[in-house]
Amino acid sequence: MSDVPAKPVPVPDSISRPYWEGANLGEFRFQRCSACGKAQFYARNACRHCHATELHWEKAAGSGRIASFSVIHRAPIASFAGDAPYVLALVDLDEGFRFMCNVLRCDPAQVRIGMAVRVCFESRSGSEQQIPQVEPA
Repeated sequence: MSDVPAKPVPVPDSISRPYWEGANLGEFRFQRCSACGKAQFYARNACRHCHATELHWEKAAGSGRIASFSVIHRAPIASFAGDAPYVLALVDLDEGFRFMCNVLRCDPAQVRIGMAVRVCFESRSGSEQQIPQVEPA
């Protein structure tokens, strides 16, 4: 039996629950403001652009490009040590928002700014919750 703790798993709340439920269905969901039409991520009670509260959920196609990244050689906690080195990236999705995730199924030395990626989902040990990540497109 391993002494390494499992990777953390998010705890959905009333605002983020549709996002995490979508992830479990293989969907990357984001909010769009009905007033100004702009996309936003992460989930909030009000639009970060115009502050309206008329938001609805949409499903992203899941394609985008790496805007910035860092190769992590020394994991911040023991549960990620077995993954090192791994890539933590900021990804611009085609729908017009940025999110942070890991780049999976890719040699860290091959990751580049502007690289085309697509959303994929990672299973976490001991949980049914799927975690959105990306892989090369």
